[in-house]
Amino acid sequence: MSDKNKSIWIKADKGNWENRKNKVINGLESGADCVLVNSEDVDKVRKLGNINVAAFGDSTSDADIVVVGKGGEGDGTKPLPSDFSGSWDITTINQLKEKGKKVAGYVVIKNKDYENFAVELGEICDYVITIGIDWQVIPLENLIAKLQDKEVQIISGVKTSEEANIALETLEHGSDGVLLDSDDPNTIKETIGIAEKSEISKTELTPAVITRIEPVGMGDRVCVDTCNLMQRGEGMLVGSQAKGLFLVHSESEESPYVASRPFRVNAGAVHAYVQVGEKTRYLSELESGDEVTIVDADGKQKTGIVGRVKIERRPLMLVEAEADGAVLRTILQNAETIKLVDSDKNPVSVSDLKKGDEVLVHLEKGARHFGTKVNETIIEK
Repeated sequence: MSDKNKSIWIKADKGNWENRKNKVINGLESGADCVLVNSEDVDKVRKLGNINVAAFGDSTSDADIVVVGKGGEGDGTKPLPSDFSGSWDITTINQLKEKGKKVAGYVVIKNKDYENFAVELGEICDYVITIGIDWQVIPLENLIAKLQDKEVQIISGVKTSEEANIALETLEHGSDGVLLDSDDPNTIKETIGIAEKSEISKTELTPAVITRIEPVGMGDRVCVDTCNLMQRGEGMLVGSQAKGLFLVHSESEESPYVASRPFRVNAGAVHAYVQVGEKTRYLSELESGDEVTIVDADGKQKTGIVGRVKIERRPLMLVEAEADGAVLRTILQNAETIKLVDSDKNPVSVSDLKKGDEVLVHLEKGARHFGTKVNETIIEK
């Protein structure tokens, strides 16, 4: 199963074209990730907007994802074979995969045999779409448990936002996404909101005691302007060493010096690491369209999008702190508007910091290799 963000698919394969088109448009406007349509609608959908298109079809389909199972064994049109090696759906999926297509298996879970068939498809497909009839949670739990070590993404069929909430939280991990079958625009918006909330994870923050703070001269620093408005307490995790990152506060606070810019984190010198998901990147590498991780004072994380990166020469300040025996450092712009977050979860300007003050940091064990955590010994000074 995948660790990617939860995805929302909109089912738009039934009714007349106007009905199907309205579903696609509602999905586009609400921020859905994918629409599932019939093969003859693929070109029509592409003219409506930029969204991933999955379609019931065959090797001639121009869809981003070809879905196998409708009119086949997956939905019960063809009898399910006792020996899956002779399956018509599986043969079709393998042929599509050989041609380099992304493929989803579509299965209506009528009984235990169809659940087992879905597991079999999960071994070879990029996605497995499951539609529950009498039972939804138990089959989904079984699928998640059996496919947790596979690359396949499980997309659970739902008709309401309440069903989506259950599917996305099943066995803590939940399904990787849901396929929503609803004509109601409000249900689509509610479901997408639930998916966004389910993606929120937490990172552990620890108080660190300031041991040194001093100007270090001129250098190049990075402002990260995002496409997201941040609130008090939110910022990014930044530092000079992989073993510990400081929570650098956004410019969401009003200031007598400049107007607030709640989309911005004045993050630090070009060499510094910034946390992006489970990895780190150098601040100097970021560019428009990249993802960054926004963290609040409670450790809650969400994904932000970089709108612009500004690298400018400014006076810099070294900040050093100690936590759990580890000495951590970062270099920030020397200005009143640059803030960390103290142990009471309040923004504190670097110009007001002094030895003995406590600020929030995230500690990590191990080292980083090209931004990825590895278990090896490394010394960073």
